[in-house]
Amino acid sequence: MGQRIWAQTHDVNPKLTHEAGDCEARYEWNWLAQAVPVHCGGEDRKLLIEIMPTTLEVLFAPAEFALLGQRDLRQTVCVVFDVLRATSTMVTALGNGATAIVPTTGIAEALGVRRRRPEVLLAGERDGVRIEGHLTGGIGFDLGNSPREFTAARVGGRTVATTTTNGTRALRACAPAAAVLLGSFLNLRATAEFIEKQEPLHLLLVCSGTLDQAAYEDVLGAGALCDLLWPKYGDGLVADSAQIARRLFLLEQNDLLAAVAQSRNGRRLMARPELREDVAFCVQREVFGFVAELGEDGLVRIRAPAAASAQAGVAGSPVAPAQ
Repeated sequence: MGQRIWAQTHDVNPKLTHEAGDCEARYEWNWLAQAVPVHCGGEDRKLLIEIMPTTLEVLFAPAEFALLGQRDLRQTVCVVFDVLRATSTMVTALGNGATAIVPTTGIAEALGVRRRRPEVLLAGERDGVRIEGHLTGGIGFDLGNSPREFTAARVGGRTVATTTTNGTRALRACAPAAAVLLGSFLNLRATAEFIEKQEPLHLLLVCSGTLDQAAYEDVLGAGALCDLLWPKYGDGLVADSAQIARRLFLLEQNDLLAAVAQSRNGRRLMARPELREDVAFCVQREVFGFVAELGEDGLVRIRAPAAASAQAGVAGSPVAPAQ
């Protein structure tokens, strides 16, 4: 498929040339097709509409998103998945009334947010467990990373600074993108519908993974989003990684809970009686009807046009977070 975009002039080495009246568009043809340099004469000098193919790609492991700094992401929309549990938990917190989430890259940064803003709640995990005082020099975090902790009573009207092993790092790595969305099964259709309306030229789905490895549940989440968007992106430049993720989801879609429970993260959580219910919580579909986005100010919020539908999503939640 293709999309009409406004072309901007950049200094790159031309590989292809297209003639359009007295405008000559020279663009560098590569996988991400990031730039369309335009050289026009006469009154049309500033503008050329060019048909370009869409791209859809999935990054599976932290080593891949660690290299995003080498890419030009200005025309790319990133969707970050940390199904067990960071993005699922952030979406739940927003759905239950949290004002904003501050994703931080480590404990020290989260503590720095608290020093500057004492009213901010601290949330996060290491090895799946809430961060306690022995890791911080004496300050225990208010919340862990279980979505069932983030009830309206705990987070309603509050800002939460959070740090997790991989999810928050993945979000920060994507920050230079045109838009950064949070992916989860809980709000997957709302996210897909937003992407369909915006029609981004380049769509990059980023799996946060576990430590330095891929996480099966994140790949399934990315695959589920690929499947929803396939009618729009399937005819474009689809990376093999997107094909792999979609095919895995189609194989597992009839029993996602069983599939996720057998993942490395799933097995770890299922082995902890106090956390095992998180697995079933995080594979629920369409609990919330809003889009969660990382803003230019570094805060995760409900995207403003969808704010009204967020409340409907909370009211209609089939599984209420544990009190």
